[in-house]
Formats: sequence, structure tokens, C-alpha cells
Amino acid sequence: MREQLAATLEEAVRALLAEAGDAGDPPEFAVETPRQESHGDFACNAALLLAKRLKRPPRELAQRLVELLGDGGGLVARAEIAGPGFVNLWLAGSRWQDLLGAILSAGREFGRSDAGKGRPVQVEFVSANPTGPLSLGHGRQAILGDCVARLLEATGWDVTREYYFNNGGRQMRVLGESVKARYLEVLGRAAPPPPGALADPPTEPWPEEVDGLPVAFPQGGYQGEYITDIARTLESLHGDAWVDEPGDGRFRQEAEAILFDEIKQSLEPLGIAFDVFTNEVSLYDDGHVESTLAGLRAEGLVYESEGAVWLRATALGLERDRVLVKSSGEATYLLPDIAYHREKFRRGFERVIDVQGADHYDQFPYVVRAAGALGCDPERIELVMNQFVTLTSDGVTVKQSTRRATFVTVDELVAEVGPDVFRFFMIQRKAEGHLDFDLGLAKETDWTKNPAYYLQYAHARTHGIERQAVERGVAMPGPGEADAGRLELPEEIELLKKLGELPEVVQRAADARQPHHVAYYAREVAGLWNPYVQDGRRHRVLSEDEGLTRARLGLTLAVRTVLANALGLLGMSAPERM
Repeated sequence: MREQLAATLEEAVRALLAEAGDAGDPPEFAVETPRQESHGDFACNAALLLAKRLKRPPRELAQRLVELLGDGGGLVARAEIAGPGFVNLWLAGSRWQDLLGAILSAGREFGRSDAGKGRPVQVEFVSANPTGPLSLGHGRQAILGDCVARLLEATGWDVTREYYFNNGGRQMRVLGESVKARYLEVLGRAAPPPPGALADPPTEPWPEEVDGLPVAFPQGGYQGEYITDIARTLESLHGDAWVDEPGDGRFRQEAEAILFDEIKQSLEPLGIAFDVFTNEVSLYDDGHVESTLAGLRAEGLVYESEGAVWLRATALGLERDRVLVKSSGEATYLLPDIAYHREKFRRGFERVIDVQGADHYDQFPYVVRAAGALGCDPERIELVMNQFVTLTSDGVTVKQSTRRATFVTVDELVAEVGPDVFRFFMIQRKAEGHLDFDLGLAKETDWTKNPAYYLQYAHARTHGIERQAVERGVAMPGPGEADAGRLELPEEIELLKKLGELPEVVQRAADARQPHHVAYYAREVAGLWNPYVQDGRRHRVLSEDEGLTRARLGLTLAVRTVLANALGLLGMSAPERM
């Protein structure tokens, strides 16, 4: 509807320009949905944009635009001038009714487009280091990234889903040391540290040995039963063969493989799979880190101070310089991150999107500016940032700590509330905002209270109506077989208007990388459909009036189509029964 109206308005604007002796192209005016329903179906700002160009008052131009527009070939029922020169427009009811056939004909394709024209885009998300089970923050990022990828695919982009993780550096060393310590404990070759010794800072002194055995667990090490489980797995596989293993290398590698496999298993029930996995060590092995550092040197963006190698970030317009290689000779995460982003463009992506937590916000500009200095277009590198997740149960916040393993994992939460509810709760709010995951509400089975079930129940109701129709021997109408003109009630026109918004919502959500728009829209559709069906006296779908029955069955199918397509974009199932 918006596209049709915009094209009709453009013809009127061209006519207005011709009258004024202006042969130029029309300005890029907007056709938007007003916030208040009383202001019409759409509003246009063309007169405001033309006022300065034609040196005439905007309201005068708006009046002439309305006259030239007329009924827009049967498209417009009414037009009014508002404010400084906006044109508010109401479409003819018959045009909204025309949407029914369009939705039924498009089916699963309704809401999709080829706007991306097959251009390659990489969406990197989750990217959790394999140091433990997935936390809720990474769970939110997983759903966010997957939904962004689904939206881009729905709008015609060629999407590659990628998982990148740092398997070098201090975190992984500490993981290896932690597993080694527990392995020695399992074999009775080391004693656990005294109570309080693992606190940060320690509440008790750190002795060299306990009961005559060396204390092997590192300060700041990863705690939790999962570390002991890995140690037991290694003991079952290798016995005591690794007791004298020097360093933590083998333990780190084995722990990485075990934990990364568990991460994949955690994502599987959520319907999340990746096309590519990349890790930090491979960037070193392939020479990308070394060549990136050389490239930055060649650009005069590297200097040495206090034994460390620094990025001259102030020369790139940033507030302070950053260390690339520490005095110990170990690179910081910044250097391989820059190398990784340079390689993204070398692989041919037209646009790269990083879905990351708020803890990456400060580092992102350094990666973008440095990659830009190496020839990458910084305008084509995007950050979709998600804030942290707070879990509340009975109004009490559940404290989370990855290192201490005092956190609820994605596996635990999905097992408790189910994949669909988990996905919806993680995506229903804007990513940049803090998310309070209400466990009590998520576990609620009453569809009127749980927002995820509210959507799914609305979809299931359409199948319930179809089952009733089949029992009565009434066939569901195909595209073009329902007389949409019989849908005359204001609430039916309102439903059609809302259903027709799906393509616009999908495009807006994809362009903004904000899937919550789809979640909000689906709730609006369900919020119109559920009350409509509830009022069986006024809105009886199956009646003795065959024409009205077929029209309302067509509306039922249109609601089903839109809800199923929206739920699919959110990665949720569309059940037939609940």
C-alpha cells in the first residue's frame, strides 16, 4: 500500500512541479504511518520539501497537491492538510481489502524481498571463548545474531553466519591450568586449596602446599563442577599418563575441544548453526597477524615504548593509543581482531556485522579505524551491541559469575522454559537496552500471560478454526476465492491494515539490525486477532452466510500466514495446537 501510494503521490508532485515550470526531479519525500490513528493511514511531507524550492507557502503547496492527487485512481478516500504542510491520507477501504488476496497468493514469501540483491554479508555472533558453558549474555547474543541473519536473508542478502573465538592468550592458559589442577586432584596428586583461597582477593593466604601436597589450582582460575567434569573425562581417557605433562598446553587443547563441542550442542536446540568457525590461533598460523602488524607499521601507525608495541590510535582520531604487543611478547586481543576484520573483506564480504556484548564497545572503534587504515571501508563494518542480561526469579536477581561458575547456563534455562520462550524473551527488547529475564513469567503456561505463548496461541487458533470448518464440510478458500469485500467491520479493516505492514516491518528491522521490531509487530497482530476470535457473536467465522464465511476464513488464513512468517523470522515454531 505504501509503495502504491508513494508512486501515486510522485505523479502528483511531478504535475505540481510542471505547473511551476520546474523540470527537475521530485524531492525524496517520505510517506510514513502517523503515530496517531486519527491522523490518517499515511502522512506525506512533500509540500514541506518543495516550499523553499518553489518559494511558496507549504500549506498552499499541500492544498494544490491534494487537488492534483484527487482519489489517486481509487486509492485515496480522503486527504487533509495538517500542521505546517503535511498531507494526511486515508486509503479507500476496498484497497485494504485487496491486501487479502495479495497475502494469500504470496504465502510464505509475504514479507520477503530482494532488496539485498544477493550481496554477500557476514554476521559474526556468539563468539564466546570456550572457557565454560554459554552464559545468558551470550545466549542473548546468539538469538540476536541469528535473527539479524534471518532478516537479512529475508531481504535478499547472501548471509554467512560466522563464529570467531579467541583460543590464545591468558584466559585459555588459565583454563588449561584450572583443568590440570583438577586432573591432579582427581588422581590424588594435589590437594584442593583451602576455603577462601580462591576468592578475589583471597580471604586466606595462599600456601605452597596443603597436607604435604602441592596446591596446583591457580588464583583466579575457573571454578565450577564443569572443570572437574573435564578433568574426570581426561582421567578416564588417559589415566595418570598426563601427571608429569609439562605446562598446561594439552589440558588447554582438550578443554577447548570439549567445551566448544558443548557450546555447539547448546545452540542446536535453539536452531542456530554456523557456516564458518574461525579462531585466533589460525590467524597466527596463517600469517595474518604478522602481516597485519607489518601493514600498520608501513602506515606509520606502530611505535615501541616501555618494551611494548603500540597502535598510534590518536593518529586515527581516537582518544588514546593502545598496546598491540605486550612487553612479554604476547599480543593483546586487539591485534588479531584487526587481522580478522581485514581478512573478512579479503574474503569478499560487502558488509560485515559484529554482534557483540557491551564489553566490546570500547575496543570496536580501534578495530574499525585500524582496519580502515589497511584499506577496509570502515562504513561497511557494523557493531550490533547487546547489553547484559539480568535473571530474576520471584523478584530476586540471580547473581551471575562466569569465573566462579555461579551462573545459570543457556542449557539450564532452555531446559526449563523451552527454546521458543527463551528465544522470544531474548529478542523482545531492543538490543542496546538492559534485559531483565523474568523466569517466573517465562515459565508461565497461561497463554494470556506469557507473551511467547500469546503469539503462538494466536497462530494455533487459525488451525483450530480450520479444523472446525473441515468438520462442517467447509473447504478453506484459495487465493482469489474469498470475497474480501465482505470484510467490512472496522476491526476487520484494522486487521488487514496491520497484516499488510509485514513487508515494511521486515525491511525496517533488517535495515536497522533490530529484530525486536518483528517481535513487537507480531504481538500487535496477535493483539488484534485474539480478541476478534474471542468475540464469537460479532465475529463468527463459520456462519450460515457462505460468502461471509469464506471471507473470514480467508482472513483467518492471512493471519496464519503473517504470524507464521513473523515467528519464522524470530526462529520460533508456529504450532497448530496448544
